[in-house]
Formats: sequence, structure tokens, C-alpha cells
Amino acid sequence: MASKEEYFEKMANMVIEEEDEEIADLCRDYLAEGYDPQEAIFNGLIKGMNEVGRLFEEEEYYISDLLICSDAMYNGIDVLKENIETHEEKNVATAVIGVIEGDTHDIGKNLVKLMFEIAGYKMIDLGKDVPVEKFVDEAVANDADFIMMSTLMTTTMDNMKKVIDILNERGIRDQFIVMIGGGPVSESYANDIGADAYSENANEAVKVAQHLLENKCK
Repeated sequence: MASKEEYFEKMANMVIEEEDEEIADLCRDYLAEGYDPQEAIFNGLIKGMNEVGRLFEEEEYYISDLLICSDAMYNGIDVLKENIETHEEKNVATAVIGVIEGDTHDIGKNLVKLMFEIAGYKMIDLGKDVPVEKFVDEAVANDADFIMMSTLMTTTMDNMKKVIDILNERGIRDQFIVMIGGGPVSESYANDIGADAYSENANEAVKVAQHLLENKCK
């Protein structure tokens, strides 16, 4: 019987080594041992994908590698998430989430969405290359608590500011908590454009959002 930590290491390595077909069986074996599926997502699959992201940024991996690694991660998630007890009935909060206009890289956005769904948030996924006006319109239409935007391209970062500008122009900025993230984004940039928060990764995003939500409700 392998320990949880041994499974986590194997899952991370399978993601890194692009073993997109074998990983589903490993996750089934993990579940058969009675281990927690949510821990495996955080400590195994996402840990591996974070390393893939580092290798990609350092140009050791190419786009083709990134896509296969993400397939491996999602194949594992598909097995594990069926055994996760979500808290949708609680509807902790509602968020609209998407990749900002001009960018089609959505792996990070999808990870964040998954983590928030597990935490009990209602997530309205706008997809990728989302027009700035749509973020605002959908947030209003869905009575959202959060607007969450991401990008991996420096050339599209200004579009995040445009969303906040529209909120200010309509006089509804205070109705929403605005969170941003992505490779070129930083906490200082979030402050510069008037966003409420920046999160470095999917794991931290939920913690940051919960803290902001608690403060808003005070």
C-alpha cells in the first residue's frame, strides 16, 4: 500500500512527463486506497502542472508539451472530481471568470474555476478572449460578488483596467470584488489599476477571495 505522499509524487511526475493515458489508472488506484481526492488535486496534479509552467517559462518545454501535460492533469482531475463532495448548495458566493480580451490561454483560468467550485462558489465561466464589456454585463446580470480576470500576455493587461474603468463609469465599482491573475500580472499592477486583489496561483486564489468576502460582509 503506497502512502498518499507517494501517490502525490507519482501524479505530479506523470503530469510533468506527459503520461496523459496512464494517469487515470493511477488516480483510480489512489481512490481505491480510500484517500482524499481533493488533496490529490492540490498536492499531486496541480503541483505537477505548476512545475510544467516553470519549465515552459524557462523555455525547456514548448506549447506542444504544455498541451499534453495539461491533458494529463485534466484526465486525472476527471477521475478525482467525481468523488469530491462539493458544496454547491451553500453557494458561498458567485463569480464571473474569464480570460481577458485578446488572450486565449485558459489553463490557469480553468484551474482557478475548479478550485472555487470545490470550495462552493457558483462560477460563471465566460471562457477566453472575453470582451471587456461582457465581464461587466455578466457580473450585473448574475448578481455576482466577484469579477475574476486572467491573462498570460502583457499586451492584453490594459484590458483588465478597462473593465474597472467601465465599472467606475457606471457607478457600480463598489458592487464587485475584482481579482486578477496570470503570468505577467503582479500585486503592484493590481494596485495600479484599482483591482481588489492579485493571486499568484489557483491554490492561493480561494484563500484571498474568502478573506475579501469576509471583509466585504462586515
